[in-house]
Amino acid sequence: MKITSILVLRCSSACDSSSSGTVEPVVLANASDVSHFGYFQRTAAKEFIVFVGRTVAKRTPPSQRQSVQHEEYKVHSYNRNGLCAVAFMDDHYPVRSAFSLLNTVLDEYQKEFGESWKNVQTDNTQQWPYLNEALAKFQDPAEADKFLKIQRDLDETKIILHKTIDSVLARGEKLDSLVEKSSDLSAASQMFYKQAKKTNQCCTVL
Repeated sequence: MKITSILVLRCSSACDSSSSGTVEPVVLANASDVSHFGYFQRTAAKEFIVFVGRTVAKRTPPSQRQSVQHEEYKVHSYNRNGLCAVAFMDDHYPVRSAFSLLNTVLDEYQKEFGESWKNVQTDNTQQWPYLNEALAKFQDPAEADKFLKIQRDLDETKIILHKTIDSVLARGEKLDSLVEKSSDLSAASQMFYKQAKKTNQCCTVL
């Protein structure tokens, strides 16, 4: 079981599952462990994490949780009235623990920064020490479950499970076109995406 990344984003009220406009979530905090990638792939991997995290957050309506499969990752997202937490995990990480972790991260963020996030307009590049600590600590799902305040809240809140990231995109949207337009991705990262996609297609058994 592994957590690769946790992000906290400000998502405006315009960020919903049907939105295809120009309003983009703002990254408030970001912690990633890409050590399992090759050295020369790590920058591209980090850029793609931000790109996919922003894409999923934008399409997670307020007060909803959802899980999206993207390649080998399960991307979990929780939008708490505009403050959104996103985590990239493998398939073996328990869903209940994943959303407990996101809930805890949002609690800690609001405890430390209050409502100041509502006025943030640009991505924050400064490290939030707590998030790096959480990334390491919560590799063990049991640690996340310790902070599960009221299990009933998770049970009563519908978690939307999507098979692929394409299923959260608005009608007519394609991930390939979003990749080409994204300001998160350098030319090298776009090429990395295309090569990875081609490799995956070649290896797929129909």
